Amino acid sequence: MLSKRRPFCDIVILCACATVVGCRSGAEPIPARRPVEVSVVTVKTQPVTITTELPGRTSSYRVAEVRPQVSGLLLKRSFIEGSSVTAGQPLYQIDPAPFQASYDSAKATLQHAQAELTTATLLEERYKPLVEANAVSRQTYDNAVASALQAEADVASGKASVETARINLDYTKVFAPISGRTSRSSVTEGALVTASQTTVLVTVTQLDPIYVDVTQPATVWLRLQRELEAGQLVNRGDNAAAVALKLEDGSEYGREGTLQFSEVTVDQSTGSVTLRAEFPNPNHLLLPGMFVRARIREGVQQQGLLVPERGVTHDQRGEPVALVVGAGNKVEQRTLQTDRVIGDQWLVVGGIQPGDRVVVSGVQKAHPGEEVTPVEAARAAAVHTAATTEPNS
Repeated sequence: MLSKRRPFCDIVILCACATVVGCRSGAEPIPARRPVEVSVVTVKTQPVTITTELPGRTSSYRVAEVRPQVSGLLLKRSFIEGSSVTAGQPLYQIDPAPFQASYDSAKATLQHAQAELTTATLLEERYKPLVEANAVSRQTYDNAVASALQAEADVASGKASVETARINLDYTKVFAPISGRTSRSSVTEGALVTASQTTVLVTVTQLDPIYVDVTQPATVWLRLQRELEAGQLVNRGDNAAAVALKLEDGSEYGREGTLQFSEVTVDQSTGSVTLRAEFPNPNHLLLPGMFVRARIREGVQQQGLLVPERGVTHDQRGEPVALVVGAGNKVEQRTLQTDRVIGDQWLVVGGIQPGDRVVVSGVQKAHPGEEVTPVEAARAAAVHTAATTEPNS
């Protein structure tokens, strides 16, 4: 009897438990989920300066390789290696003795030719009235005229020889052709130098101003040209673009340069175009051959859309996406088309429109299709600042 009544008791107990659970759920209903609060930024169009950062190297403004113009024994070096020199400053002295002798000899030869010219001229003048009176023959007079002309030619040749000897004598002093800083000297006093030697005595490099040569991909150059033609960029004018410089250690160079020119051909091996900028370098901080990064301001996009970086994530395919608060404060996920990073913001060219509200804080709590409470990021920051400063007041 007891075993037959047990199933009935189990049924009664289950029914009682179900009644208790039903009564409890009816007494305490589950509250509805409240919309989460997120910070948003309303996207609007604004002028955006387009800046491109490109790697490059510095190069000298001017370089002069100093070589001897005459052969001789080097007597003196008149500069300190690595020091700054000015144009026309003496650098070396070659033994002038043999060239001084050649100059003196040329002057003496010139004086002899001038004396011969005087004699020939006087003889011609004496024969001229005599030939008219038939006192001398025409042949004698013609010989006198020819002698005078030959003497004039000898004088001209003597003057050229004197000038050549003077030039060679001046070349015994080697001057700096430009102002700049000297390199190491390849010779010392007592060395024998020749006019045809290939070895450079010293190199003078002008460092102020200095050039920076950078390369820009041809694809970027083509894109910028299309944007200029479409009116998306405002050109600052030929050879008027400003260029900023970042040094190899990451520090900023304190002076701004200007873009000088760009090559008219594309390098076939790299597919790039070379640009040259000129920078002032009064302190000689920039030296030739340094690796730098140049930021070129190429124009202004008048209708640019900027989205903060913290509001842009990437989906599983690696594409940039953002959460946008749409109609009814419902969250939508948009796939963006980004151009470049400008500061802490993305320049967006597709995927959003002016007036869209992009979620920048609370992205983890917001999900597509859900309703949220949007608060402008600037307003939320102001409330947070007031809340943190109130206890100190």
